[in-house]
Amino acid sequence: MLTPDSLPTNHARRGSLACVGLGMTLGSHLTPLARSHIEQADVVFAGLSDSIVELWLGRMHTDVRSLQPYYAEGKSRMKTYRQWVDLIMAEVRAGKKVCGVFYGHPGIFAWSPHKAIEVARAEGFKAHMEPGISAEDCLYADLGIDPGRFGCQHFEASQLLFYERRIDPTSYLVLWQVGLVGDLSLARFETGSAYRQVLVDVLSEDYPLDHEVIIYRGATLPIDQPRIRHVRLSDLPNTPITTEETVVLPPAMALKQNLAIRARLKALDEETAMA
Repeated sequence: MLTPDSLPTNHARRGSLACVGLGMTLGSHLTPLARSHIEQADVVFAGLSDSIVELWLGRMHTDVRSLQPYYAEGKSRMKTYRQWVDLIMAEVRAGKKVCGVFYGHPGIFAWSPHKAIEVARAEGFKAHMEPGISAEDCLYADLGIDPGRFGCQHFEASQLLFYERRIDPTSYLVLWQVGLVGDLSLARFETGSAYRQVLVDVLSEDYPLDHEVIIYRGATLPIDQPRIRHVRLSDLPNTPITTEETVVLPPAMALKQNLAIRARLKALDEETAMA
């Protein structure tokens, strides 16, 4: 078995890795550069959960290897992700041009692509991440949100519970993977209403319970429409939410002017005008 230390120098240079994103909507979001990486690879690894998407990917390459079989009920997802990295790197070390294909943007909510690229570069291989259209990009378009207007905070929902984070209710708050909120094991594929109630209890410190919550899922097929639901914050625990859905809280308070800083900036303007 080849190891990094046993690889000849010229052999190590031949192996390479590109991690690319398919975008969110099948076919229409794939960039020409991402397609080129897929078609020119020796081996393609697919970190995709939809067999239809894998079949479509198989039309671009004859050697597409699904990473989905490494998931298992009760098995830590981190163990699965480490196995993905090992599989990818085994082919890179064998001198092959490898392409890892993931949903959306390969660097967003995707541990394995970042780790595989880190390992590959540390061992002297060429490694590259090609960005893709993410769920965040689709969210802004479908919900009509401009993050530059009020600002936008993004949190993985469980991280918001596990750590002391500061919420700004004057901005949009985007919570990812609410369907898994509170899972400490990394081995479950969903948690229940009691866990979402804990999330609501945390959010209620900054938002009224009747505040509007948007539950969003982008379209994954060209014939689909985005799924958008509106509920009250108090109804969130008893509202079914999948791991693919994202929760958005619009601003609950108006922006408050920082009068001291405004006065300081005005004074600078006056000094500049007199100079």
